[in-house]
Amino acid sequence: MFADARVLERRRLAVLLHGAPAAPVREALLPYRNTDGGFGHALEPDVRAPQSEPVSTLQALEVLAALGAAGDPLIAGAAAWIDTIADADGGVPFVLPAAADYPRAPWMVPSDGGSHLTFALAAVLWELGAPGSWRDRATEWCWDKLERPEELSAFWIKFGLAFLDHVDDAPRAEAAVQRLRPRLGTDGSVPVPGGTEDERLTPLALSGRPGSRSRRLFTAAHIEADLDRLEAGQLPDGGWMFDWLAWTPAQEVEWRGLVTLQALTQLLCHRRIPAPRS
Repeated sequence: MFADARVLERRRLAVLLHGAPAAPVREALLPYRNTDGGFGHALEPDVRAPQSEPVSTLQALEVLAALGAAGDPLIAGAAAWIDTIADADGGVPFVLPAAADYPRAPWMVPSDGGSHLTFALAAVLWELGAPGSWRDRATEWCWDKLERPEELSAFWIKFGLAFLDHVDDAPRAEAAVQRLRPRLGTDGSVPVPGGTEDERLTPLALSGRPGSRSRRLFTAAHIEADLDRLEAGQLPDGGWMFDWLAWTPAQEVEWRGLVTLQALTQLLCHRRIPAPRS
């Protein structure tokens, strides 16, 4: 992390492992924010446009959620920006047209219509307790998509489960979780269409938190096997590597910092590493 990771991830690591204050994390997040309330500037390493992007705004909201920063004014600003780019039905595009003029991963293609990021953004706004007209429209959009689970592929399932973990209608969410069960393989994973060879979303990628609604889809053996795999994936330099395409040196080192932080977060919350001392 000290060799390669961004300041943002280094400060988040200090909070996670050493109980450092959260304020410096927020300070490191601010340079990625635009005056429109959204976030850009390659906060999500695969789309490197300076303009606000849905996926970078999602990253920012996830950082604030990890800090327990409900009520932060950045959240309301981001939600208001999302409303400006959403369709009338609440769907949010994957990538905006301006990104086409800047370096980006091959799969970060500007598109029309609602994408799986609608699930993800609605999920984190529910987690943060951030109401709003867009979240209400998006929630109905999400419920509609979840009525047809056979049409959902890997990342739609991942973020659909995140939505179901946080939305307020628990009985309806639990029923929708069970309708997704047939989409999982015997090991609890889901293949990624068009990804690298054998790229899959594993149980921890689909349901990272113990006690969540989505965790009911996975056995203890699924989770323990995935934790063993995660521990074994640590490289000699101390970090972890991602399993999708590395397409530029900056993207590779930035994602390595992110996935290393994610790995340590999961190992910590599953008690594979000791909790930080207060």
